[in-house]
This record gives sequence, structure tokens and C-alpha cells, in this order.
Amino acid sequence: MNDYSLKPVKPCFDGEPRYEDHPVGWNPEVLGWFNDADVRQALYWNLFSGALGHTYGCHPVWQMKTPQREAVGLARNNWYDVLGLPGAWDLMHARRLLESRPFLSRIPDQSMIAPSYFPETDYVVATRGEGYAFIYFPTGWSANVIPEKIGAEKINAYWYDPRSGESQRIGTFPGKVSIKFTPPSNGRGNDWILVIDDASKGFKNPGQ
Repeated sequence: MNDYSLKPVKPCFDGEPRYEDHPVGWNPEVLGWFNDADVRQALYWNLFSGALGHTYGCHPVWQMKTPQREAVGLARNNWYDVLGLPGAWDLMHARRLLESRPFLSRIPDQSMIAPSYFPETDYVVATRGEGYAFIYFPTGWSANVIPEKIGAEKINAYWYDPRSGESQRIGTFPGKVSIKFTPPSNGRGNDWILVIDDASKGFKNPGQ
């Protein structure tokens, strides 16, 4: 968000976010290892806060860890064993979501969220474009969403699953009133993306 606020606005991206299978805080015995959920949080916090792009990293892959090579930074796996980690695939679903709505009109907008404050680990982040909005719920917390800024009389709402790229329709709501949304809990993870569309736009399902 700080980079996005600079004048003139320039494209920026996070070039070294949370690497999958990296020890958290260099202390894996206490804090564990970054997994796909950690990758998704960094991804959507970044993209929905004004960044143009995002990179993916995997700790054993960048160093090409093999049994014959000494591990760097406590790497625990060999590179060829972690090529299919779920966090890498999750980036594909993010791209499909972003490209399923008008891309160049999208801006960050936290004024769509009430309350505007969340703890750092539970930060709900909002972005909107022409006739739509995306809101990322990282840990299952509820939030009141104010859809008025997309300028719709009625909105269609969906939950987009960042693990699978599938969406489920929630319903149609008035476009001028605050609505409380709570992410679904189905055992697949606590982070979800709320998609709000101007019902008159006729958008396809999120990600399509």
C-alpha cells in the first residue's frame, strides 16, 4: 500500500514473499514451516493492496537441494520432491480470478470493510474495479462489507475458493447497504475470497 500511494503510481510486485517449505522465522521447531496457506495470504494481501504482480518461491527449489548438496537455511526436502506443492498451483487460481473481471480499473479500497481494523494475522483486504470487488478473508473472521462504491443497485455475491478455483454463489443483495459476510467452513481451509458483482454487468462466475 505504501508503494501504491507514491506519486506517480508505478507498478510494483513482491519479489521475495513467503517461500513454501521455508522455516518460519528460522525457527521451525517452534514456528513450523511456511505452507500453502501462508503462500496464499502473502499473495492476496499483496495483490489486493495495490501490487501489480507477485512471485512464488519454494525454499528447496531455489537452491536445487539434493542429497549431495549441503542444505542452505535449514532446507529439509530435495527440490524434485516439492515441485508439486499446493501453494504453487494456488497462484494459477489467483490469476484466473483477476483476469475474469476488468483488470485495469482495479484499485485497493479498505473503506469497503467495517471494521477497518483487524489484527495483522487476520487482515481482511479489499480491492475493487469497474462493477466488482474482491475481498480476501485470510482466517475465517467475519466482516461487514460496504458495497456502495461499486455503484450497483443489486449485487451478486460469491465465495471463491483459492485452493481449487471453484466458486459458490451466495445470493443477490441490495447494493447500497452494509452486509455481514462469514466465510464458509468446510474443512478445506479458512481463507476465502468474497466476490461482489454489479448484477447488471452479467459477469461470468469468478475465475471463468
